[in-house]
Amino acid sequence: MELILMQWLDMSIRWFHVIAGIAWIGSSFYFVHLDLSLKPRDGLPKGAAGETWQVHGGGFYHMVKYLVAPAAMPDELTWFKWEAYATWLSGMALMVVVYYMAAELYMIDPAIPDSSVKNVILVSVVQLVVATGFYHIFCQSRLRNHDAVLTLILFVFLSLLAYLYTLVLSGRGAFMQMGALIGTIMVSNVFSVIIPNQRKVFAALLAGEQPDPALGGAAKQSSMHNNYLTLPVVFTMIGTHYPLAFAGPWNWLIISIVLIVGAVIRHFFNQRHKGEASPWWTWAVAAAGMAAMVWLSAQPAVEITEVEAKGEMDMAEVESIIASRCAMCHAAEPLWEGMASPPKGVVLESQAQIRLYAEAIGLQAVHTRAMPPGNITEIPDEERRQLAVWIAAGAPGWGE
Repeated sequence: MELILMQWLDMSIRWFHVIAGIAWIGSSFYFVHLDLSLKPRDGLPKGAAGETWQVHGGGFYHMVKYLVAPAAMPDELTWFKWEAYATWLSGMALMVVVYYMAAELYMIDPAIPDSSVKNVILVSVVQLVVATGFYHIFCQSRLRNHDAVLTLILFVFLSLLAYLYTLVLSGRGAFMQMGALIGTIMVSNVFSVIIPNQRKVFAALLAGEQPDPALGGAAKQSSMHNNYLTLPVVFTMIGTHYPLAFAGPWNWLIISIVLIVGAVIRHFFNQRHKGEASPWWTWAVAAAGMAAMVWLSAQPAVEITEVEAKGEMDMAEVESIIASRCAMCHAAEPLWEGMASPPKGVVLESQAQIRLYAEAIGLQAVHTRAMPPGNITEIPDEERRQLAVWIAAGAPGWGE
């Protein structure tokens, strides 16, 4: 019963996290689009900076943005913040349930000295706090007045962290850590910059005072940072399900490229929302970035020589490797504690089943080191090469 409850807890938190994330990203994208599409005209109410007309759901909407308090304030004013907070809280809950509680599977790399559950969790939590703090130090320094320079420094900063995380965490753990970090930076922008500054501006407007323009500038800069980081953070989250992204030798560089690809795609749509000429060059950059990631992921974790590929295979040894390194989880009734069913329904208990999943075995355990997760069964490269030789020969059956 405990196992069943844990499975449902995992799924429920994941479901809530996705729902909250959709709400946050949706509102963020919408308001950036709305702000960029506003146009000034004569005859607008006093204090209005611009307007836009929209149609949706069979009706028309007339949006007006005020830079000063309107003559009559509404009784209710909606503050968009709980979407962000709910996304982060549910994401951290998922981090605890899935990653921290199963750190030996998803975060630890046995090849890294001094790796332990306690150490990797400590590194993860401390780095979320420290790295987010450094981000805000950069943004509050004189760099805040130089967007291009600040953007470049933040890109180098995040890329360096991605590389450093691969030195202390497993590939999957490093990917998830980067996703958690970017998400933490984004929600900290809402919590510590955007909402507080909006409240100060709001209070000044109600008092009939001129708000400090620096408050609005900082809030808008943080909002745009969130806008450009949204696509990369989504990629890092789903990337943990794709070994070609997280389990290869160049996983940190793939994260760096994703930061660029996600940013240029958002830049394209932001410019279109402004009504300016579409920067079609951004798609060339995005395509080049995707091609680079495909090429990087094509570099195998374990290589075999041409002589090895043509060598003789010990089929009994191949079956023994699968049985001892993989079948403890990939069984009709997994032996791993806390695992209710084989991952993705893949069972590797018979020769027929092993041949059926030969291509997947090659991707997960030869081309990348995604399996076993965290190399929990300590499969050496020599055994991975034996699997590579078998797959290179077309994954022949026993006795063929």
